[in-house]
Amino acid sequence: MSLPNKIPGVVNYSEEKGSVELREIDLPKIGGNDVLLQVENVGVCGSDLHQWTSDHSWKVNYPVVLGHEFGGVIVQLGKNVNGFKIGDRVVSETAAVIDSQNPMSKIGLYNLDPTRKGFGYGVNGAMTKYVSTPARCLHHIPDSLSFEEACLTEPCCVAYNAIVGNSNVKPGDRVLVIGPGTIGILCAVISKICGAEVAILGLENDKNRLLKADNYNIKTIINDGSKWAKEKDGLGVDLVVDAAGVSDTLLIAMDLVRPNGQITKVGWGPKPLGFSLDKIVQKNIRLQGSFSHNWPIWEKVIELLSNGTLDVKPIIGGVWPINDWEKAFKEMHSGKIIKSVLKPV
Repeated sequence: MSLPNKIPGVVNYSEEKGSVELREIDLPKIGGNDVLLQVENVGVCGSDLHQWTSDHSWKVNYPVVLGHEFGGVIVQLGKNVNGFKIGDRVVSETAAVIDSQNPMSKIGLYNLDPTRKGFGYGVNGAMTKYVSTPARCLHHIPDSLSFEEACLTEPCCVAYNAIVGNSNVKPGDRVLVIGPGTIGILCAVISKICGAEVAILGLENDKNRLLKADNYNIKTIINDGSKWAKEKDGLGVDLVVDAAGVSDTLLIAMDLVRPNGQITKVGWGPKPLGFSLDKIVQKNIRLQGSFSHNWPIWEKVIELLSNGTLDVKPIIGGVWPINDWEKAFKEMHSGKIIKSVLKPV
């Protein structure tokens, strides 16, 4: 198979707001433990938007190709790669660079390795035609799972880890999710799969995104979740999942969670808090962060996607060719849609 020397890529080239453009980049080279993946679809993440608008709170190695939610077909194999072959359909985890000797990596929690570098901010990501990917990041997907759906495996894994890995959701629990973005909707869906009674809270300008929750028969609330959260016994919900992109929503979570309940925070917010955290002590609340995912989570989520238990089609707002990346970003950033997907051509 003849491959081009140059390919187009959506590049974030500086920390200045709006510093993203389509550029010609070199075809990636692979090492002995890598594969070259022909990207079929790549999802636009809220973190891609945050780098575009330059209101992120993590270090970026500029210039860098964006994109960490992706799947594709293997077109080259490194000499040490086993278990994969050219033509395999795969999705990739995000931990592009890890230290295998880090204590977190040694216990399988390489997502918590502080030296970890991910696609799309630490190393070149997948908003391009070909991406070099360590074989250890790859997971096979069945022919029955489309790449448009499969490229959402990563955010599904974020939500799965938040709900199943880092929260204690039992059938009959009441769960309130703050923020109707991709992660918020998926956290609500997975909470429902676990048997919880679920509602999702958003703002007036979130109406378009909240409508998508109707596809999952999840209750939607605008502006004030107090009535629903406290309607049973006045004490609040068992779990609040804070999936909003601001830190101030923690104040709402502390108010609406019941004593001895849990808040799981999965949304990023760079601004400092300006209020007391005393309610966490007074109400005996467990405040839990949730970040990323690891190998077994990916295998479980792929099974849920493949057997139809987890359906991501309702949240896909459209598929754009890579040269229309800006339109895809704007549609998602405006709140008109939940998830944009790019198709390299």
